[in-house]
Amino acid sequence: MAKNKLQKFAENAKFKHFIEAEFDEIFNRDYKLKGNWNRDFFKNHNPIVLELGCGKGEYTVGLAELFPNKNFIGIDIKGARMHKGALLVEERKIQNAAFLRTRIEFIESFFGKNEISEIWLTFPDPQMKKPTKRLSSGFFIKRYHQFLKADGVIHLKTDSTFLYTYTRELIKISQLPCIVDQTDLYNNGYADEILSLKTYYENQWLTKGIPIKYLKFMAPDISYLTEPNIEIEFDNYHSKGRGGYKNRNFKDGERTKGR
Repeated sequence: MAKNKLQKFAENAKFKHFIEAEFDEIFNRDYKLKGNWNRDFFKNHNPIVLELGCGKGEYTVGLAELFPNKNFIGIDIKGARMHKGALLVEERKIQNAAFLRTRIEFIESFFGKNEISEIWLTFPDPQMKKPTKRLSSGFFIKRYHQFLKADGVIHLKTDSTFLYTYTRELIKISQLPCIVDQTDLYNNGYADEILSLKTYYENQWLTKGIPIKYLKFMAPDISYLTEPNIEIEFDNYHSKGRGGYKNRNFKDGERTKGR
């Protein structure tokens, strides 16, 4: 392991706003802060917002600075990558932001019913070959539903036409309320102060001329939650951290049978 990674891990461990739960604290059991983040961690009654797959934490930090009356938690498994955001929080003495290192698959162990007001999915890996790993999939929406308030919203900001198309179709056939649907966020003039916050990956896509897609939706009722069964074309590019996918078509529902 690179020396600078070890140094980042050591620094993360010293940050009061950086949480890394042991496996036995969350596997088939609830983490000690579940249902009590406002009382025991943030020490206030402000709404809590999650950024899932937060990467370097740019959105978590940016949102926390824009909205001092909300609490923000960036979640990812890459501790060294999250160090950048965690360090900014420490240096700027931001009181309403935290970082949680864990796998998103364990997320329901951390948050209680109606504890979360919003979820941001900022440029997640589209997982074109693995439907249940997509952070906007029905598999994960069922988990979010356990702790997201009835009027809570989910934001998806993505470069991936594949993930955008998949998520929009899931919203449609599952009868989930869709508040905003934008295929070219910046050129359509829709981006406001919040949506204009940019992550490392977003800047990478913009320099290549790839339009940024945005969906804002709710999941108050998941009784009709259905996975899309349509032809979706693969994205024909990739970034560091994403596998190299060739441009091709496939019927998503058929490929996931038996999984």
